[in-house]
Formats: sequence, C-alpha cells, structure tokens
Amino acid sequence: MRKIILGVVAALSMAGSAMADELIGDWRTAPDDNGNTGIIRITQCGAALCGTLVQAFDASGANMQSDNVGRQIIWDTNPTGEPGQYRGMLYSPDRDREYRSRLQRTGNGLSVSGCVMGGAVCREGGVWSRVN
Repeated sequence: MRKIILGVVAALSMAGSAMADELIGDWRTAPDDNGNTGIIRITQCGAALCGTLVQAFDASGANMQSDNVGRQIIWDTNPTGEPGQYRGMLYSPDRDREYRSRLQRTGNGLSVSGCVMGGAVCREGGVWSRVN
C-alpha cells in the first residue's frame, strides 16, 4: 500500500512540473499604462516558476533603458490543477505594486491579471504573447 501511495504522489508531482513547463520561455507583455512592453523570461525557480524582465521597449517598440530590467516580475507561481491556470505573485513596474496573480494559458497567449493583497484593487494585465 505504501508503494502505491508513493507512486501516486510521485506521478502527481511530475504532472505539476510538466504542466508548469508550458510557461517556461520568453513572453512579450501587453502594453502598460504608458504603452511600454517588455520581455519576461519565465524559468523554474525551485518548486515554483518565476519570471524576470530581460528587455524593455517604449511605446514605439524601440529598446529602452529601464531600472526594472533584471527585476523579478513574477514569482511563487504554480499550476492550480486546472488546465492552463496558474496562481502566484506579480510586480507591475508601471504602478510600482505587487499583485496576487492569475495566469491563464491559451495557445500562444497568456492572460494576466491580479489583485493587491486583500483584493480591494484588481487589474487586468492584458494578454502576453510567446516570443520563443
């Protein structure tokens, strides 16, 4: 019986990792309040996923300097068990706020939204598109 339970636990943990793999890679954000976008690189960080801003673009699409390049934008992100759904934390540079995030994967898109702790302030982050 113990071997069966251990086998089920191992299979479930591998399934969670396989689901999370669908987010690993580079994603272009939707334009923020200023029209700026960025490339977020999502990687495995321990048991969860995290994402770092690796490149920033102004409203015209030109590369821009930003103090946020190199900053972790998403962290503690894990699959919920529902297809393509993830929950974690997200930092929004244009508003300088942290949100509890909701990510929904659909094809090559990633719908991003979040609420500040307590849920009083929520916002849509648009749909990010896969770069690679």
